[in-house]
Amino acid sequence: MSYQYLLVEQDGPVAIITLNRPQQLNALCQALLRELEAALDAIAADENVRAVIITGAGERAFAAGADISELAQLPSATAGRELALRSHRLARKMADLPKPIIAAINGYALGGGLELALACDIRLAADTAQLGLPEVTLGIMPGWGGTQRLLRLTGPGVAKLLMMTGERISAQQAQQLAIVERVVPQAELLDAAKHLAHTLAGMPPLSIAAIKEAVNRGHDMALDDANAFEAGLFGALTATEDAKEGTRAFLEKRKPTWRGR
Repeated sequence: MSYQYLLVEQDGPVAIITLNRPQQLNALCQALLRELEAALDAIAADENVRAVIITGAGERAFAAGADISELAQLPSATAGRELALRSHRLARKMADLPKPIIAAINGYALGGGLELALACDIRLAADTAQLGLPEVTLGIMPGWGGTQRLLRLTGPGVAKLLMMTGERISAQQAQQLAIVERVVPQAELLDAAKHLAHTLAGMPPLSIAAIKEAVNRGHDMALDDANAFEAGLFGALTATEDAKEGTRAFLEKRKPTWRGR
């Protein structure tokens, strides 16, 4: 499939999606988001892909936010709500994908750009990256899940501070606040993301999918309910061919071969 605003390539079992509007700092227009949804559908159907990287074209921006020209033309509150709900559906698709998604944040990740990164499973940032949710300066607020995902990473006080001031923070500050997991030199970012993605792709895919589901769904459950959900997933995994292969390989002191069954 060809895309106007994305570059999609495959590096072995790793799919790399590059947001490709560098002249607009990879701003997230609706056409780009529709293409991203289609690319994720194709990746979900491809058994050869076991991990995903999302990054931005160029060194200046991962994604500098929503396309402001589109926001300015929204005719009603209903249209604004539907715009937010479409983005929420994309984020849900990312959460439901049984493959890990890594954000390689190579520059500005602002507004919708940061919200897209927050919807990924793991975030790596270049040491030159800047992150923020500046929607308040436009008279609006984060509407693509940012209020909820940032809250769950930083706690309510920090989340309110960043969103109410619209402040930009450095990659290093973002790591201290647990918004990103790792910070690496700009020139090494994509290689670091690929290395991590290949490491995850080399793990048993059913285990990776179960861990992602347990963390994502269990996060909002009471502890006893989340533990019961975890136990169900654990039990299902113990009956798989991969679990039998993994335990045999350990006892036989050899490298296991994962088949996703």
